[in-house]
Amino acid sequence: MVAALGVIERGLLILVAILTLAATANEIWSIFVRWSVDLGDILLMFLYTEVIGMVAVFYTGKGLPFVYPIFIAITALARLIVLQGKDMDPQNIVLEASAILLLAVAAVVLLRLARR
Repeated sequence: MVAALGVIERGLLILVAILTLAATANEIWSIFVRWSVDLGDILLMFLYTEVIGMVAVFYTGKGLPFVYPIFIAITALARLIVLQGKDMDPQNIVLEASAILLLAVAAVVLLRLARR
């Protein structure tokens, strides 16, 4: 049973990597068609890069795979603030910034504990 779940996990991670690469290619094509790059596009590329990095960490065994989802969440929240910052309620911006701070502290704690 554990072996079967491991095979399913690896298969799903390969699917995630393929779909992420397809989304990246789609975004690059969109940038070329528009002939302009926005900050949101750059942050989206960081999200794609972090997802690929998370898959790579799982397969290589180097690094801490549970820290990458935290980085992805931080980037996603930052992208949300940047893209909707002018139209958002200031209270929501403060809450999202607080969530980024909390996630950053969690990442630092996890990385420092892993060094021990």
